[in-house]
Amino acid sequence: MFSTMIIAIDGHSSCGKSTLAKGLAKALHYAYLDTGAMYRAVTLYFLETGTDYSDPQAVEDALQHIEIHFERVGGQNHTFLNGADVEREIREMRVSAHVSPVSAISAVRRAMVALQKSMGSRGGIVADGRDIGTVVFPDAGLKIFLTADLDVRTSRRHLELAAKGIDAEWDDIRNNLMERDRIDSGRADSPLRKADDAVVIDNTLLSEEEQLERALQLARERK
Repeated sequence: MFSTMIIAIDGHSSCGKSTLAKGLAKALHYAYLDTGAMYRAVTLYFLETGTDYSDPQAVEDALQHIEIHFERVGGQNHTFLNGADVEREIREMRVSAHVSPVSAISAVRRAMVALQKSMGSRGGIVADGRDIGTVVFPDAGLKIFLTADLDVRTSRRHLELAAKGIDAEWDDIRNNLMERDRIDSGRADSPLRKADDAVVIDNTLLSEEEQLERALQLARERK
C-alpha cells in the first residue's frame, strides 16, 4: 500500500534525485528523507569545527556532537544541524568539495544509515541518495536509479546554485561532479551502484513533469 511503502531513489550527483523525490513525496503524501543533506550537514560541521576527517578518532568524537533533523520552512524541506537551519550553507561549493570524501568514511556512513533507518522505520517515505536501495532500504517497495548526461547535470547544478544566490564557475561544477562520481562509485563502503531490482530512468531529455509521471506510474504498479 502507498501508506507503508518505501521508495528509494539512487543515482549520481545532480541527476535530479531530490527534485523527483520531493515531487513523489508531495504527490503520494509521503515524507521526504533527504539523505544527501545529512552527509552535507556532517561535512559542514567538520569544516566549521576544523575536524580532521582523515583522523578516525577525531571523526568518532565529532559524530557524538552532531544532531540532524528536518523541518518544513516556508513550504520547503530544510536541514537543521544542532538546532540551526543550515539549508543554504550545506549547498555551497565549499561543502560540495568535501562531501564525497566525508561520505566515504565508514564511521560517518554507519551513523547516517542508522539515523536514516530510524527515520524510515514506519514507511511512507521517499528517500534519495547513493546507497538507499542497496544498503539503507534494501527491501524498499520501489527502487529507482536515476541517471543523466554529465553536461546536463552540470547545467542543472549551475542553475540551482544561481537560484540560491551562490556564484560558481561552470567548469568548477563539472569537475566537482566528475570527482564526486569517481569517489562515490569507487569507495569501499557502500559504493554507488544500481540495485538489481531498480528501474533505470534516464532523465537527460525529460522534463521534471515527465520524469515524475514515469515514477508515479511505477509507484501505481506496485500499489
